[in-house]
Amino acid sequence: MPVFTELLAAANGGNARAVEDLFCLVYDDLKRLAARALANETVGHTLQPTALVHEAYLRLLGDRPVGAGALDLPGDSRGHFFTAASTAMRRILIESARRKRRAKRGAGRQRVPLDPDQIAEPERADELIALDEALTVLTAAEPKVGELVQLRYFGGLTLKEAAAVLGIAPRTADAYWAYARAWLLTEMAGTGAPAP
Repeated sequence: MPVFTELLAAANGGNARAVEDLFCLVYDDLKRLAARALANETVGHTLQPTALVHEAYLRLLGDRPVGAGALDLPGDSRGHFFTAASTAMRRILIESARRKRRAKRGAGRQRVPLDPDQIAEPERADELIALDEALTVLTAAEPKVGELVQLRYFGGLTLKEAAAVLGIAPRTADAYWAYARAWLLTEMAGTGAPAP
């Protein structure tokens, strides 16, 4: 394609008009290249093909301001140009991915030593602490009832499974659970935390 080769040579020679004309000539091809590059990206990627093309164009200009001309591309063919453009797009996508990964991994945040007492979700921390305190009191007074609550609430067992673990009848477990819920509700009412 003689027009492309002439425009590329003129653009590399510093002709600002040739840089603009070259961009107009290859814009649709660059946009298709950008769309293919973005098709491989994860869903929800914020970069659009048009933005990627324009960013790549700015990269191809290097440090020169837009309109100052003079591309500095290796080679003198359409293939060399598109290789350089696709390399620029790749670098842009890689940089974007690295920024996202840094942000995801806490970029700009300071490390704070982990306090095991603060592992619970902040909004549930108070109610879990209140439950733990109430359960400690209940277990001291009624060990089997306290164990039943622990197995149900923290162990995730059903009432029948908890009864089997404790070696008690399911009807006894029902009675213990009803008692424990009422007792914990009363005990935790003073803290404002809901009972389990």
